[in-house]
Amino acid sequence: MRFETLLFHTRFRELAFNSLKTILQLKSAGLKKVVLAHVIPREDVAFVPYGGTLKDDIQRFQEEARVTFDDWIRTLADPQITFTQRIEIGAPNAKILEMAEEESVDLIVVGRKKRTLMEKVYVGTHVLDVLRRSSVPVLMSKYMVQYEWQGESLMRTNDQIWQRPLLATDWSDPSRRALDATLAMRPLVEKIGVAHVLGQRRTKHLAPEAVEALIAESNRRLQTYCRQIEDAGVPNESHLAMGRTVESIIKLSRDYNATLIVMGRTGKDWFQEYWLGGVSHQVAELSELPVLLVP
Repeated sequence: MRFETLLFHTRFRELAFNSLKTILQLKSAGLKKVVLAHVIPREDVAFVPYGGTLKDDIQRFQEEARVTFDDWIRTLADPQITFTQRIEIGAPNAKILEMAEEESVDLIVVGRKKRTLMEKVYVGTHVLDVLRRSSVPVLMSKYMVQYEWQGESLMRTNDQIWQRPLLATDWSDPSRRALDATLAMRPLVEKIGVAHVLGQRRTKHLAPEAVEALIAESNRRLQTYCRQIEDAGVPNESHLAMGRTVESIIKLSRDYNATLIVMGRTGKDWFQEYWLGGVSHQVAELSELPVLLVP
């Protein structure tokens, strides 16, 4: 797996440019082209009483986006990367996925959006909808995040996200592809952590000897991943935890001092995933770190 072309979608929120500069560190791992994308939601464009949109509003929004993108490209002045622009009108999620397919990108980068109380449960919209539907890896970028930990309110700046990725695996095919994605960034990586969580539901009714066998098997699989990483010339360490899966992954990321969480996109049935979100989606939502989800 390689990350040669990426689509960077932005709504031009504060620190979006800082996030882009962090993402562009991937050029050391082979990044060659960046598609700067902005989708103007159709509801943001004023409607004529009998249908259609006002051309002046459309042109104004498009010109504002174009001027900003031009300024970003001039400021970066990076001859190693080709920049193109896509400014579209429509439903943001559908347009992001459509542009990604048309541009044949290897990675989609999206920023998170503050969520309403309803959306904390209803995760089928906005960014998580792109995470759920994309056929290519999606990075939820989080440049500066305020979060709670051990009773304290903390602020984190994610400006070196590729240094210490934590790969959280459940041994699935997406998890194996997530390992490939993690190795694709190895020129930027200091160390890769590999983690597996034995969830409460899986161990709750097992006899002690069965739990011990499961622990031994999990450690064996972790070492298989670690050997593959070692063969690629990257320092690594393994972590096995027991408990609630989402909370355990986030705790491990903090204990390990990770800079990024990488996961395969978990597969639930459509109804569960749409309303409740899989483990990977919940981690992407709740962690203060950027999260890379691999389908």
